[in-house]
Amino acid sequence: MDQVPFAKMSGSGNDFILIDNRSRVLQESKLAAFIAGVCRRRLSAGADGVILIEASETADFRWRFFNSDASPAEMCGNGARCAARFAFLQGICGARLRFETGAGRVEAQVEGMRVKVKMPDPQDLRLDLRVDLASGPLAVSSVNTGVPHAVVLTDGVEGVDVAGLGREIRFHPQFAPAGTNADFICTESSGGIAIRTYERGVEGETLACGTGAVAGALVAAGKLGLGSPVSVRTAGGERLTVYFENRSGDYRNVYNEGEARVIYTGVLHPEAWQSDAAP
Repeated sequence: MDQVPFAKMSGSGNDFILIDNRSRVLQESKLAAFIAGVCRRRLSAGADGVILIEASETADFRWRFFNSDASPAEMCGNGARCAARFAFLQGICGARLRFETGAGRVEAQVEGMRVKVKMPDPQDLRLDLRVDLASGPLAVSSVNTGVPHAVVLTDGVEGVDVAGLGREIRFHPQFAPAGTNADFICTESSGGIAIRTYERGVEGETLACGTGAVAGALVAAGKLGLGSPVSVRTAGGERLTVYFENRSGDYRNVYNEGEARVIYTGVLHPEAWQSDAAP
């Protein structure tokens, strides 16, 4: 690999490196090292993850999504919005599009900087599980919104130890072997919710998580009776909107809507991913 064209995008503060890999510009044997290298903060472009846009015979394109540690993930709500807008801006598809993910086919609609994505149907929603932590038992709700999430309802998210408590939940044996993302939510006077998320694969708190926002909204609907749509304020301050149909606790036709910003475009040089490059 020599020079690799890319775009840096942000979905509500969740940032990604996007690459058009339809012509296989990246070598598969070096992919993990490339992803981990370019996602480094301060030493490279830096990102929460990498999204590869690849050819598909059944949709407008196929994506492959990787966390910053190069681990693959089936779905990412904020990343899906960025992928849709990137593909639209590159002329790969129209404003209404479909693409393949590890969690199934996803539909999206691009309107300016805003993108509305139809998420995979949520699976295995379970409310108020008892999880025994070092500090004692905690009521945790879980749901798979394309990737697994554990959601904790709190009185306020500002004082939560997201790094410590989130990591303990993320690696808890009850969620083994895959582990889980950990979300902390609270209601707001506006009628929506606020959320903070510890992301699996990033291994820390991120400014936003699209699948987490969906998980938080559905748990709030199940536990507190919130109706669609639910406004979700992320740690970065931006708001996502989650739409859904509630069929007696069975949630279908779930959508995640928010901004997908192009930050910059450019070319990655080998020094961007080489671990032995001088700082």
